Amino acid sequence: MIFSEDEYDDKVVKHYGILRKSGRYPWGSGEHANKSQAQRNKVFLQMVDDLKAQGLSESEIAKSFKITTGDLRNARSIAKNAAKQDSILTAQKLRNKGMSTTAIGKQLGIPEPTVRLYLRPGELDKLKVLDVTANVLRNAVAEKQFVDIGSGVELHMGISNDKLKKAVSVLENEGYTVHRIKVQQLGTSHQTNLKVLIGPDSTFLDLVANKGKISPPTDISDDGGRTYSKIQPPISIDSKRVAVRYAEEGGREADGVIYVRPGVKDVSLGQSRYAQVRVAVDGTHYLKGMAMYRDDLPAGTDLVFNTNKSDTGNKLDAMKPLKLDKATGDVDQENPFGSVVDQIKEKDSFGRDIPNTVSSAMNVVNKEGDWEEWSKSLASQFLSKQSPILAKTQLAKTLENKQTELDELSRLSNPAVKKRLLQSFADDADSAAVHLKAASLPRQRTQVILPIESMKPTEVYAPNFKDGEKVVLVRYPHGGTFEIPELTVNNRQAEAKKLLGQASDAIGIHSSVAEHLSGADFDGDTVLVIPNNERKVKTQPMLEGLKDFDPKTQYREYPGMHRMTPTEKGFEMGNVSNLISDMTIKGAPNNELERAVKHSMVVIDAEKHNLDYRRSAIENGIPALKEKYQGASNAGAQTVISRASSRLDVPERKQGYKIGPNGEKIFTETGASYVKTTVNKAGKETTETVNKTERSTKLAEATDAHTLSSGMPIEKIYADHSNNLKALANQARKELDTTKSMAYSPAAKVAYKDEVDSLNYKLAQALRNSPRERQAQIVANAVVAQKRASNPDMDKDELKKLKFIELENARNRVGAQKKLIDITPGEWAAIQAGAISTNKLTQILDNADLDKIKKLATPKAEVGLSSSQKSLALTYARSGHTQAEIAEALGVSVSALKRALKPKEGDDE
Repeated sequence: MIFSEDEYDDKVVKHYGILRKSGRYPWGSGEHANKSQAQRNKVFLQMVDDLKAQGLSESEIAKSFKITTGDLRNARSIAKNAAKQDSILTAQKLRNKGMSTTAIGKQLGIPEPTVRLYLRPGELDKLKVLDVTANVLRNAVAEKQFVDIGSGVELHMGISNDKLKKAVSVLENEGYTVHRIKVQQLGTSHQTNLKVLIGPDSTFLDLVANKGKISPPTDISDDGGRTYSKIQPPISIDSKRVAVRYAEEGGREADGVIYVRPGVKDVSLGQSRYAQVRVAVDGTHYLKGMAMYRDDLPAGTDLVFNTNKSDTGNKLDAMKPLKLDKATGDVDQENPFGSVVDQIKEKDSFGRDIPNTVSSAMNVVNKEGDWEEWSKSLASQFLSKQSPILAKTQLAKTLENKQTELDELSRLSNPAVKKRLLQSFADDADSAAVHLKAASLPRQRTQVILPIESMKPTEVYAPNFKDGEKVVLVRYPHGGTFEIPELTVNNRQAEAKKLLGQASDAIGIHSSVAEHLSGADFDGDTVLVIPNNERKVKTQPMLEGLKDFDPKTQYREYPGMHRMTPTEKGFEMGNVSNLISDMTIKGAPNNELERAVKHSMVVIDAEKHNLDYRRSAIENGIPALKEKYQGASNAGAQTVISRASSRLDVPERKQGYKIGPNGEKIFTETGASYVKTTVNKAGKETTETVNKTERSTKLAEATDAHTLSSGMPIEKIYADHSNNLKALANQARKELDTTKSMAYSPAAKVAYKDEVDSLNYKLAQALRNSPRERQAQIVANAVVAQKRASNPDMDKDELKKLKFIELENARNRVGAQKKLIDITPGEWAAIQAGAISTNKLTQILDNADLDKIKKLATPKAEVGLSSSQKSLALTYARSGHTQAEIAEALGVSVSALKRALKPKEGDDE
């Protein structure tokens, strides 16, 4: 029998209720309201099957229900899912009563194999994905009121779009509604279309009035929707457990350090001895700084926070207020510190993190070991202020290394490998020609600084360096050689040894040394440590005017003062850094450099500590210095070193480039344009057609770096270096362009069958991961965009860390295994013999670690430690010797020692 639309709608409402839309009908109303949900599911499914049997199409059935085809499919899926769950539960109950699978099948009216399937472990969990996801959305609406369920949300949650749609349908059947709304994009004239889920008690008008409250679900699933986890609210420490050590009590000497009582679980640093952390206090404020253990804290105190502030009578004034959700005014529990942190979780019996748990109030930004891998090259802002001889020597080493690398690549016999590595080399050389970094000095390392109160101002505790040797500390940015302290390594200092032990990437210094380092503090600042027994690095005493200069007290904010934004900080810091570089290169006297450096010290802390940087510019005569050394009070960089990375807009180019006869890049412009509309003060509107541009840098576009020079001797050294690197890049491209393809050898394929099969398998695995990697990139971008929107003041360093962390999180979430193809020596022999076609080899190289390819293509003998040396090294370490002492005793570098002792994958640590 075929029902009319009215009759069928009445039947559906009375018998099922699953198709309720916009809260029109009460759930399960009608004469069958007393029936179980399982019965209603069966009735609905039977109805749809009956209509199909009578010849109705899916669209006709949907029309009879007064719903869309998509709604019908979702309703059927929900009903089938629920019915199947009910059957599984019934089968499990009957099995527990002792019934056989055959008997259960007869009672339920399903085949016996299906019963066995229903009784498999975990079968019910698969079906509960819909219920669990619906509950996540239900809770999100209860918490946030207006929940974004638009494109990309399913990726962020870690489920398929189909699962999200069905979960939304479940809620729509309960009276929840979905609306589309446009919101303005910040900083543009465009609007974004949002798809928003709201609860039964909210209306579209409520949504329009509260656009700012729209946010996506924050729960994340790592198993396709079976379980969800979310960022946990941080553990908040009672302020009674926190002592504040103010400036007058010695806090200034350890400004930014949080001393932690050892052995207290909820303030544990995990496996680290020191870490850069954020700690919530009283649920309203937080501590920001470097945490390190100390066992002599006052009774009843688990944390001691050192600050350069004075006591106001309220210890919370020395802390920072937790970030607020701008829409609600409450603490933003998802980003309370305004920066990305790692939470320390509870562990299970196998030592694995337990999801949705937090065991410590320490929210980690960087932990011990994270600073170890930071860049070791020499920046131009440091080297250009040193002697021309040192700059020329280190730049020459850089060029020599590059030339040697190019010569090795040019001798490669495999064309595909050669082309890929030459392309990589050319890109790197072009980049190096702009950044102007030089080769590192022997044994230099980046280290985070920590205060040791009993340390002599002339000494440093540095276990990665030799006891008794001279080292210099370089902090970026710095004004000149008067901000480079030279110290003697003392690795026998008792307090430092007790607090830091064999620190892998930290040094201990007296607080006065931090002052010498252009006002560094101890909340995570790093320095470059360079051995200097041969006095290659120039230093000079601290300028008198910089002694005891505290920008935080001299340039405090006043009521109504304009506060520096992160964007302004970047602009002002670039301005003053370029000014100092230009002044130093042009031989400015110390009294003038002192003025510029004072201003730079104000600028570097102005945004963080709300300092009056505008008054600083006036009082330190910055416009006059710019006039003298840069040509005008509003002028910019004037030397090749300061102008190198200055922005230059060029006409928009098509992707890729042609290689010219000398290896130069030849770009093709797109010719694209857009109409720009402007409105003057009188309200008159004008339009003009503007050619589209893209960003580049002055040195990248310069065919001769000398055109950016003011003519000083050190500039000639750097301009020559840049030109030489560009020439190497062109040489690599020229050779790449003339390299012919290698012939494929079927005979080699047969001879190396096992290796070829292995490479094909590895490539297939890598390519199989590609869609997941793309999905991970989309997820990470969505999360980063969301977090940037909630924290628009995020600086570049925080954004860089956020992108890295979220990409790793996204890869884990979507199952993307970013594992590059590891080519064995045997497989490399197969490649060299021509057993792999050019096309397939190109794919392999695109998914391989180019550094490892380079090592295979240009093998060098690596100096390692013998087993007896490793054993001796461990014995020395257990005896309390520093890594520098052990390395010296074995006749190897500290880096070689660390590589040799680092546990390999699969080893027991």
